[in-house]
Parts: sequence; structure tokens; C-alpha cells
Amino acid sequence: MSDLDPNPAAEVCTPAAGPGPLAELYPAREVPLGGVRGVFVERVLPQRDLPTVGAWCFLDRFGSPTVTTTGAPPDIEPHPHIGLQTVTWPLQGAIRHRDSVGSDVRIEPGQLNLMTSGRGIAHSEYAVPGAPAGNGLQLWIALPGASAGVDPHFEQHRELPEYTAPGVLATVLIGTLAGVTSPARAYTPIVGAYLRVEPGAEVRLPLDPAFEHAVLGVEGDLTVAGVELAPGPLLYLGTGRSEVELSSTAGARFALIGGEPFAEELVMWWNFVGRSHEEIELARSQWEAREVSRFGPVPGHPADQRIPAPPLPDLHLTPRKRRVGTAHG
Repeated sequence: MSDLDPNPAAEVCTPAAGPGPLAELYPAREVPLGGVRGVFVERVLPQRDLPTVGAWCFLDRFGSPTVTTTGAPPDIEPHPHIGLQTVTWPLQGAIRHRDSVGSDVRIEPGQLNLMTSGRGIAHSEYAVPGAPAGNGLQLWIALPGASAGVDPHFEQHRELPEYTAPGVLATVLIGTLAGVTSPARAYTPIVGAYLRVEPGAEVRLPLDPAFEHAVLGVEGDLTVAGVELAPGPLLYLGTGRSEVELSSTAGARFALIGGEPFAEELVMWWNFVGRSHEEIELARSQWEAREVSRFGPVPGHPADQRIPAPPLPDLHLTPRKRRVGTAHG
């Protein structure tokens, strides 16, 4: 998973505070994959006013039928990450993932694919020949400072626990929802789940009131906390909710993300999550210098088959205030 923008904007995320219960819509924006004409994703995190939801700091929907121009995502050559976990949740299609810790796996629907970059990892993603066009969710989780330098590793979970109640089924990808905990390794209090609401259902879904939460509609009609939510925008629910009301006329599928408001200042640029401009600059220079002690080779790719880092902006990154509690939709 990569941010392929050749001129990535810097995101400096200030620590979050609990805003209390909210129901704010944040629109998706169509982002070209590395400038490839005709191939766009819908990006709902980061937002200018909402850079994180818990430790979740990046969320793309690829292959969405709601984007104005679609196409198969391109094969993505080896590229680096630091300071984050990537979550790939395909809804259709198949991806071949290879990385510098030796993973070579096929990523398919129903599997959680979790790559922890820690101090540094490189990986590639290729479409599987003959598989249907790709469609799914790609997310990043910011690692807290105490864990940002862990050894990189990759997990694939083919069996995930579920929370069930009348009218709703939730697959818990990472963290804990309503007492159900995923086996995936988490470094911060968090939840990520994919849910199905049955036609005609009216549901009260238990939540952790210490978390902030957000919902992304994927398919069908959905009403969340009294707000009609079509596929596309992100509905931010704030903190302090012990439950949320869900309903659907014809049935719906959606993603729920959340966690304790992230207590650290972050700098996000390209495929890096760090704490300062200097940390990002060092990671960039080491990738360009092919420092194998930090970013090892990806098996199956020649040394020159890699994505070069874009130039850093001509400025020293400074914090930007996180704003929540204002209308966005």
C-alpha cells in the first residue's frame, strides 16, 4: 500500500482531545494514483480538520463505483514505510504482496493483511493475473512513539472473530468491539471492523465511550446516529458514545474505525509517519541512498525496480491545529 502522489502534501497532526458525541460528515476526495490517468481512489483520511480517528491516519477506498473515473489500480513497485501499520481489506480481486521481511502472499477478500513497518520496511503490490478488478479499503495506523521503532513484520489472518446481534454482523479486523477482540497485533487502543446490517434492521451497536469513532459506508442505504450515510463520505461520531443507532431499509455494509484519541503529534509525508521534519528527512535520504539496514530489498525485484522518493517541500513542517465540532456536510 502506498501514497503514490508525486508531490505529497505534508500533514502535521496535533494531539487530539475528546470532543464528545458528534455527527459530522467529511467528504471523500478523488485522488489520482500517482498521476495515472483514469485511475482514482476515494480518500477520506486525513482531512484538514480531522487528520486522525484514534490512531487511524489514512483511509482510501479503491475500486469504488462512486468515483467519476475508475480503473484497475496499477502495479506498485517497491517503496518504503516507517512508523505505521498498513491494513488491506479487499472486497473483490486479489493482490500479490511482497516485502523486505520475506513475505510473498496473495491478498484476497475475507483476509486481514497487516504490515507493521516499525523502523522501516519496503514492499510491492501487484495485481494477480485473471483476478477480478480490485475493490476494497486501504488504511494506515500510526504507531505510538514507544513502538515506532519495532522490527518490521507482516501478519495475515484468514479467520477473524465476529460480533453478532439481531440484524447486524461485525467482523473485527483489529482491536476490540463489544468485547470481541481480533488476534491482529495492535500497539494502541483501537478498533477496526467491517459490518453488515440486514434489510429492515434497527440496531444499537455497543461502543467504547473512551474511543472516538467514524463510519464509512461501503454499500447500501445506512442511517447512523440519525444521519443518512451514502457510500463515499466519512461520518465522524466523536467520543463519549456507549452505543450508536444503526438502521437500513435494503441492507448495508460499512467500515467502523476508532480508538483512543491519539495523544502524540504526528508528521505525515509520502509513505512515512514520524514525529518531526528531521525524522522524515532522514528516512527519505536513507531510502534514496538504498540503506539496506533500514529498507531491505524486496525479493523478486531487481535493485533498480523501486519508486524514488519525491522531493521534500521547501519548508520546515510546523503543527497544524486539529479542528472538530464544525459542520462539514
